[in-house]
Amino acid sequence: MELMKIRKNYQVTIPRNLRNKFNLAEGDYVEIDTQGEFIILKPVKVIQPDQEYFFTKEWQKKEAEADEDIRRGDVLGPFDNAADAIKALKTAKI
Repeated sequence: MELMKIRKNYQVTIPRNLRNKFNLAEGDYVEIDTQGEFIILKPVKVIQPDQEYFFTKEWQKKEAEADEDIRRGDVLGPFDNAADAIKALKTAKI
């Protein structure tokens, strides 16, 4: 258990080992709640509305598939120009 001091403006510093464990960085958000006599801080990641699609299960599944293709070297390119890229796509085994 860590001991923290309440400072000016009621601020507390989260100890480094907990920041690392929960991957917290300056500017991140936490929810605060109570449970009986305890104060609970819960890390919250805020996602911009125009980036929500990226965090869907479907998108993340396809991202993992793409990462696996890259790891195996099952990719085309890079290409010097668009014509070469189009030619490679037309002759690629699907």
